[in-house]
Amino acid sequence: MQMPQPNQDVLGRKSRIVALLAEALPEGAVIHDENETRAYECDALTAYKCPPMCVALPTCTEEVAAVLRICSENNVPVVPRGAGTSLAGGALPTADCVILGVARMNEVLETDYDNRFIRVQTGRTNLSVSGAVEENGFFYAPDPSSQLACAIAGNIAMNSGGAHCLKYGVTTNNLLGVKLVTMEGEIVEIGGAHMDAAGLDLLGLICGSEGQLGVVTEATLRILHKPEGARPVLIGFDSNEVAGACVSDIIQAGILPVAIEFMDRPCIRAVEKFAKAGYPDCEALLIVEVEGSDAEIDHQLGLIKDIASAHNPVEFRESGSAEESAAIWLGRKSAFGAMGQINDYMCLDGTIPVSELPLVLGRIRELSQGYGLEVANVFHAGDGNMHPLILFNANKDGDLEKCEALGADILRLCVEVGGCLTGEHGVGVEKRDLMTSQYTADDLEAQLLVKDVFDPKWLLNAAKVFPLEVTQSRRSA
Repeated sequence: MQMPQPNQDVLGRKSRIVALLAEALPEGAVIHDENETRAYECDALTAYKCPPMCVALPTCTEEVAAVLRICSENNVPVVPRGAGTSLAGGALPTADCVILGVARMNEVLETDYDNRFIRVQTGRTNLSVSGAVEENGFFYAPDPSSQLACAIAGNIAMNSGGAHCLKYGVTTNNLLGVKLVTMEGEIVEIGGAHMDAAGLDLLGLICGSEGQLGVVTEATLRILHKPEGARPVLIGFDSNEVAGACVSDIIQAGILPVAIEFMDRPCIRAVEKFAKAGYPDCEALLIVEVEGSDAEIDHQLGLIKDIASAHNPVEFRESGSAEESAAIWLGRKSAFGAMGQINDYMCLDGTIPVSELPLVLGRIRELSQGYGLEVANVFHAGDGNMHPLILFNANKDGDLEKCEALGADILRLCVEVGGCLTGEHGVGVEKRDLMTSQYTADDLEAQLLVKDVFDPKWLLNAAKVFPLEVTQSRRSA
């Protein structure tokens, strides 16, 4: 994976740039010591690292605007950063960049229960948004596995989802408005505390734009009433393909669970050793959760049990208490951490039609065997958002490159069956050179023209999303 060569002119002016930033921000808000900047050298895609030139940590929108104006006037690249949990290298620095971190911007600015919204600074963590409203019977629906740590800023940048996105949608379905700062330091309000804004759908453009168009400092989010009740079931199967077929049948039957999660044997064993959730020893496991009144839950689970029975499950276990429900979800939420105890891994994020699950799971197994690298599968099966985890040894020569090649083949497979390169992790650096597998030259040019409008000098989140040669030619034009 290549990154552009740093701009030596910018590096030569480092002291001056740091001084300007320090003048614009509170004391201690600029980090430029080389040892201290190493804390920001990568995000959760730890295979790639590069310390930034310096780090700016503003506390409000006006300070963000000041940082961006300074960087724009001095032609300094800027990499926006939330909590650094990106699995696609979305916050990977370049050596000549300023990391603009929003972690200190974590306040709740407004809560309106009558109109069901909350307005927050975007450095606030995902889980703490629900924490701010749960006493009043509300919650914020998107729930990435990293929700304890990940920031709303990154959720908006990557259009994050989570286990419950099957029913409630991903970030874009729960985002009402943003305050955005452009690369030139202009503060813009898009959307607001209402369902739909008039005119062009700029909010839809910003959500999922991966920090390419501006820095989102405030977000107005939809909050929902907590459901009356919820109950998960565990369903074990003797093959991945059979579990995938069961998922497809549940969706085709018109049932809408709040979540359908999938884990295969390597993941089940790692999770059980790590979290001791009481999972059965089987080839594939589904966690299906439904919501509603007791009568609604019983009816939906009855239908699901009938569908699952046609696929000869090795186990069907319905939660009988809040403690059992928590244990079921503890295992799933612990999956990435559990796998990390086994080996280094790269987590993919392809999305496919649900009907193609049996085919794709079979092909992933074949590709895994061909490359000689184990692949563990854990993903949001209900909407086909797959997260194959490719296990490799980062200390073994050639293993990372082999892992990258296998990952590229899996993602191309997702596109071939009618899916796409990413569901919620974003493109970042991980998938940027695969964009031509999904988009034609005209499709990419349309996206590049939008980037030109918002960031004419191509300073925001350099070397991400678009193939590197395209980025370099655009910046030199």
